[in-house]
Amino acid sequence: MKFENVLAEVNGFGRFQIRTLLLLVIPRMTLPFHFLLNNFISVIPSHRCNIRALDDGEIFRSLSLEDKLVASIPLQSDGSPSSCQMFAEPQYHLLYNSTNSTDLPTIPCQDGWVYDNSVFKSTLATEWDLVCDKRSVNRVTATIFFMGVMLGAAVFGYLSDRFGRKGTLLVSYIMTTIFGFASAFSYNFNMFAAMRFFTGFGISGISIISIVLCVEWVGIKHRTLVGVLMSLDWSFSTTLLPGVAYFVNDWRYLTATVTSPLLPAIICWRWLPESARWLISTGKVNSAHFYLTKCAKLNRREEFMADLKPEILSKVILVEDENRKYSYMDLVKTPKMRRLALLTGIVWFGVACVYYGISLNVPGFGVDIYLTQFIYAISEIPGKIFIIFFLNKLGRRWTQAGTLGFTGLCLFCNIFVPQNMWIARTAFGAAGKMFAEAAFTTVFLYTTELYPTVMRQNGLGFSSFAARTGVSLSPLVMILEDVKSYLPNIIFILVACIASVSTSFLPETLNVRLPETIEDIEQTRRRSIPTSDENATL
Repeated sequence: MKFENVLAEVNGFGRFQIRTLLLLVIPRMTLPFHFLLNNFISVIPSHRCNIRALDDGEIFRSLSLEDKLVASIPLQSDGSPSSCQMFAEPQYHLLYNSTNSTDLPTIPCQDGWVYDNSVFKSTLATEWDLVCDKRSVNRVTATIFFMGVMLGAAVFGYLSDRFGRKGTLLVSYIMTTIFGFASAFSYNFNMFAAMRFFTGFGISGISIISIVLCVEWVGIKHRTLVGVLMSLDWSFSTTLLPGVAYFVNDWRYLTATVTSPLLPAIICWRWLPESARWLISTGKVNSAHFYLTKCAKLNRREEFMADLKPEILSKVILVEDENRKYSYMDLVKTPKMRRLALLTGIVWFGVACVYYGISLNVPGFGVDIYLTQFIYAISEIPGKIFIIFFLNKLGRRWTQAGTLGFTGLCLFCNIFVPQNMWIARTAFGAAGKMFAEAAFTTVFLYTTELYPTVMRQNGLGFSSFAARTGVSLSPLVMILEDVKSYLPNIIFILVACIASVSTSFLPETLNVRLPETIEDIEQTRRRSIPTSDENATL
């Protein structure tokens, strides 16, 4: 008897699993909120030099505001006041004739800036004057956050396999809550950057542990459905984000607001189960029996657990040494695990780099930022619906490769669309976002099925580490648009193609039982299980 048989007997997708899924939706709401927060808090509104200091002059003080701007700030090509330059001294003659002002001596803004607060009451740029020569710092804030996510993925992946899913998940809840609220109360940019780093560190645990905990409690034929449902909370929360950001347009209040769902999540944590798979694989069969009994009771299958003793569970998952402690080194000690780690790392890097390359470029499609974010979010939902069909019909491998390929194709088409054709650019951007999200949904489920129970969180942690490396580089790749506007798209297309090709070398996991040990990976290929009969002898 294998664990899938036990799970099928207590119902692999009953009230117990649905309750677990719903309890995990609450903390997962904050994932897209924080991951895409930079689109709103780091916006640089229209701005010009502050010319208040020039009011010391009697002549200047007597002028109207419009005349003051004409005399003190040069005009840009579009007729608006320059954002970063002012005249070295007031040019009163410009009030009476329209001579060319480009040849007049200018200096950088001397007394700060005046910002347009009609859309955003406060952003990082307006709080700490991150404009002009400090403009690139706004993109760096996203990189700092995702560097924290990257390191946190590696740490929480190890801790979850070492100490269990449930306890480690609580640590990530508390850590994200503390540093999330601390970010909102930062008194300078350096403190904010440090708090965002540790917020990313903590939130990575929520991202990778929640999906594994849920999938490990679900039967074979429902894994696809649950994997997609777990990702739908991301899409629905993403649709809420522009509305929240519209009404909460101060960056401090917005940061606190997107962190707040973790407060009820901490309260609800006590009702989450520990992974019975993990407990059995580490020799904690009594605890596994306890949670399986709770599952059977809630799913109304108590009669099965009455005959199943804890000592029988110890034979459900056979490991060479129950006291062995697994680490990331086990990913490279054996040839097939080494190959698996390399390929999944490449795929995750590609999926994440391209997805966030699109997601973090919301202002780059020429439409209102709130509307673009909403269109992007809505476009993900059809992707989740059709992905269920393809995951079950084509399998994980070809679905993963195909969604990456179509993402690259959408980006390729967008290169040839003129900047002023914003409808077409947004359409291609939304389509690319849809396929990229479908690829992300697939890779979470696919990777969870590829790695064995004893290394599942380590494997997912390593893969997420590779992904966040790609995410951290995405904002930096976008800086290349200052050189050539099409360069970022070309890089993202190449990355998507490489990840798509790498996917073709991974094994298929459709209707295949989850591997439990490294030996399962290194020995013969796992054989498929008919989805119509989960109780088949394995």
